[in-house]
Amino acid sequence: MILTVTLNLALDVTYEVPRLVPHHSHRVNAVHARAGGKGINVARVLRRLGETAVVTGFAGGATGSAVRADLVEVIDALVPVAGETRRTVAVVSTADGDATVLNEPGPVVSPEEWAAFLTRYAQLLADADVVVLSGSLPPGLAGDAYAVLVRLAREHGVLSIVDTSGDPLRAAVAARPDLVKPNAVELFEVTGETDHLAAAGALRTAGAGAVAASLGGNGLLLSTVDGSWLARVPEPLRGNPTGAGDACVAALAAGLRRGEAWPDVLAEATAVSAAAVLAPVAGEIDVEARRGIRPTVHLEELSAAHTDS
Repeated sequence: MILTVTLNLALDVTYEVPRLVPHHSHRVNAVHARAGGKGINVARVLRRLGETAVVTGFAGGATGSAVRADLVEVIDALVPVAGETRRTVAVVSTADGDATVLNEPGPVVSPEEWAAFLTRYAQLLADADVVVLSGSLPPGLAGDAYAVLVRLAREHGVLSIVDTSGDPLRAAVAARPDLVKPNAVELFEVTGETDHLAAAGALRTAGAGAVAASLGGNGLLLSTVDGSWLARVPEPLRGNPTGAGDACVAALAAGLRRGEAWPDVLAEATAVSAAAVLAPVAGEIDVEARRGIRPTVHLEELSAAHTDS
């Protein structure tokens, strides 16, 4: 089983308007609401890949209930919180795709609620092979929250993947997760290195077992103790890139659970990420496209002297 942790999940609400015009009232053509958060997206893709996925994190209030009602494909192990689960609100112009997004901060988590979560988390780890820790932290939690969860996973013999940024990522790396997955911007922010391979090496030196870095159109970089590789698809795909990173994490988690060789894990993650670009919403992949893309993924083994900045 793969456990995904989303400490600051959300209800993603999208308003479609004919055209987005600042400082004007808008008539809404359609409203869409969907359970959101990186770990939830990861869990949904895991189900498409044939894996058993359990979702945990915090859920509170009417919004939290709406999120839970939408989790019909994955196993819900969310922990109650007194505050209201946040919403992310996107206003999208159907004329040109322009969008304005509002991200609420999320509920304030009390020390008692964090303690209750840790108890539930430890119980879930007993049946997990891999845990994915992803997304932002809600107000009230210390910056080392993911580090605490990584250490608990290690104590239970569970592999851990961390997908976050900034100080929470720095703290988590020091706790020695098995894999971290920053993008190019996050990689630079936490290391100060402009060379991607050197930056990945710096994170491994700091404690990460392996680093998978999303470099956008430049591909997916993987740095491990066994070697480093860069994976690319033959040509850029046009579509919705919103959920590509989460789909990548799902494939990485599945590969780790199956004990596959690193180059195979990287190639599969690249194909699944590309297939997510062709899907209409985050948390989905074009399964048929993934089958076609997988044999075309190009893998390049990198030397220590290679730079890709």
